[in-house]
Amino acid sequence: MLLRLATAVLLCLAAASAAGASAPLGYDDARHLLARTGFGPTDAEVRRFAGLTREQAVTQLLRDTRSSAVTPPPLWADDDAALRYPNPQTATVDERRAFRQQQVRQGLELRAWWMTEMLVTSSPLSERMTLFWHNHFVSSQQKVRFARLMYAQNRTLREHALGSFAALLHAASKEPAMLVYLDGAKSRRDQPNENFAREVMELFTLGEGHYSEQDIKEAARAFTGWSVDRDTGRYRYRPFLRDPGVKTVLDRSGRFDGDAVLDIILARPQTAQFIVAKLWREFVSAEPDPEEVARIAQIFRGQDYDIKAALHALLLSNAFWATENRGTLVKSPVELVVGTLRQLEIAPEAAMPFAIVAAGMGQNLFSPPNVRGWPGGIAWINSDTLLARKQFLDRLLRGDGGVPASMRMIATGSAPAPASSGASTSVATDANEAIAASDLDDAKVRARQFALAVDRGLRSVHFDAVRWLARQQGATPTAKMRTAQALLLPLTPPMADAEGDVDARSFVRATLLDPAYQLK
Repeated sequence: MLLRLATAVLLCLAAASAAGASAPLGYDDARHLLARTGFGPTDAEVRRFAGLTREQAVTQLLRDTRSSAVTPPPLWADDDAALRYPNPQTATVDERRAFRQQQVRQGLELRAWWMTEMLVTSSPLSERMTLFWHNHFVSSQQKVRFARLMYAQNRTLREHALGSFAALLHAASKEPAMLVYLDGAKSRRDQPNENFAREVMELFTLGEGHYSEQDIKEAARAFTGWSVDRDTGRYRYRPFLRDPGVKTVLDRSGRFDGDAVLDIILARPQTAQFIVAKLWREFVSAEPDPEEVARIAQIFRGQDYDIKAALHALLLSNAFWATENRGTLVKSPVELVVGTLRQLEIAPEAAMPFAIVAAGMGQNLFSPPNVRGWPGGIAWINSDTLLARKQFLDRLLRGDGGVPASMRMIATGSAPAPASSGASTSVATDANEAIAASDLDDAKVRARQFALAVDRGLRSVHFDAVRWLARQQGATPTAKMRTAQALLLPLTPPMADAEGDVDARSFVRATLLDPAYQLK
């Protein structure tokens, strides 16, 4: 009797799941899909997907991705000028200062360029995945120093972001930014550096517990010879630095080079499971389902590490659509900033202030805190960052007032603040003055200069809450407000019918300051 009852329950659940998969998504499901895979969907985007089934929506989402940016990069990004640090023995103080300021300035432009791309791209998923891999194959401008190398890595990550993970692993491992960041360019046959060999196993592929210290030592020997050409800033293989001897890595022996070691790692099932579990935490929930991870990882490996195949299976899983997994993931600072601008249909004249704001919330593009990247999840929220988040949202809806104190502290020198080649003259001037002050010992001076640049940028943004709310669908003010809440919040609170005139700005402000707005 109990067996028959259990079977009946399972059949009912399966039928309900099948029915949900074949029916049109509707507004809430379409919003959930686009919010998890992009940056704050607009109402028009949600409605375009609402009439599709899950299969159709996921297929279209993956079909319409990009492998290149639509925003032209800064002019220096593709420069082939030689990479040269000022000679510490012969360079003057002014020469060293000029070099530092040049790299800071280019770093600012780079951050604003990427922020702009996130705002205008036709494929938010492409930028989300580029950001995902940026936090996976980590490097930071603080150590790499040359913004041009950081741009080249970003371009490579985007090119492979939704292609083959195997190709991405090989390409990312040879990126000059990676070779500098993890000291691969310094590795020699007589003194192999183990940093990259350790991180490629622990953080990029296998995960802890699936390799030994001896595997790291042997793999480090195989990666010797991978270097950077200082005259072009590109990868260069130097055979005279390579260890040609026999190595034993993960129970396999041979005269392996670095590419052979990466292929050995890719042949291990733990690699697919590690990547799928990380994708699960990014898109589904904080706690991966071991059985589902194993199922999707098998698809991933069986499709030659096709990232789209893994995402297709992940986004069509019942767990992704489950009610209990909605509104449970914390938006990253970049998601919050870019998503807010997109959903409120604000087109800022300069992206620089918003990249600075995201950095102040803890996510400074091109500068993750360490090789493990940003921890993400609930770690995005603490007393300081939560205050910065709320003050940013509040400031965005005000047409006056100065930049909040919690935002000013982001410019005290711990992280370069982004600027935009498309910034207004005043914003660009403020940023340049801040760069010129970057060598000063007085942190208050630096903070004041960057705060001025942020404040001018935010002052240039004007949000017309009345017009925005009027564009929402609905025959009455109450219906329009309910539509707006359904767009902005993953969990829509009950709302009484509005009486009299609606204060649109107060309503939007209250919605953005709802704790649920921090979630996706």
